[in-house]
Amino acid sequence: MRPVRVLSGGAAQGLVRALEPQLRERGLSVGGHFGAVGAMRDKLLAGEPCDLLILTQALVDELEQQGHVRAGAARPVGRVRTGVGVPAGEPLPQVQTSQQLAQVLRGATAVYIPDAVKSTAGVHMMKVFRGLGLDQELAARIRAFPNGATAMREMAASGDRRAIGCTQVTEILDTPGVQLAGGLPREHELATVYTAAVTTSANDPDAALQVAGLLVSKEAAAQRSAAGFDPL
Repeated sequence: MRPVRVLSGGAAQGLVRALEPQLRERGLSVGGHFGAVGAMRDKLLAGEPCDLLILTQALVDELEQQGHVRAGAARPVGRVRTGVGVPAGEPLPQVQTSQQLAQVLRGATAVYIPDAVKSTAGVHMMKVFRGLGLDQELAARIRAFPNGATAMREMAASGDRRAIGCTQVTEILDTPGVQLAGGLPREHELATVYTAAVTTSANDPDAALQVAGLLVSKEAAAQRSAAGFDPL
């Protein structure tokens, strides 16, 4: 097996896991870290070995300008929305409008989100709370974790049936015990493009490029859709 070391936003973890059989058929294995995109960038800049990045397009562009990403080696994977999740088995709340979302948030006993400084969804949700005028009201009920996957696992494990989670749709779909209620209302919507890119420090750039190629391939279209990636 040719190992490929990744630093990836948590949004892509479920997709990478779903593609493991195809990767093995190609003689490839993927390991590394999945988490808040800002934290993954910091790991790269601190010297963490990495062959392939799967981060937001904006961060990939930034890192390419800084010389950390091979020119022309970036491949857009898809667009990921931010949404609302609730414990499995609970009635799905209506969150299509700002009023509905505000009502759901006010009725929640706890609101689980990813890191409000380094994660795409966490930063955005704090803006949404402020925009709804609920930031102060929710402050004591916000449960922030290093990334969305951890936040959703913690919500599922809490046993709190009135808790809600706000993170990227991919992380909600990938967490047992959590179900997707829907994306954020149009006026608060966040759809983030995630991109795979080979690093300039890659130990095996050809293997990394093969992983990126599978992630964006027609062959993987069904897995991308099931994982919560919308086509560009």
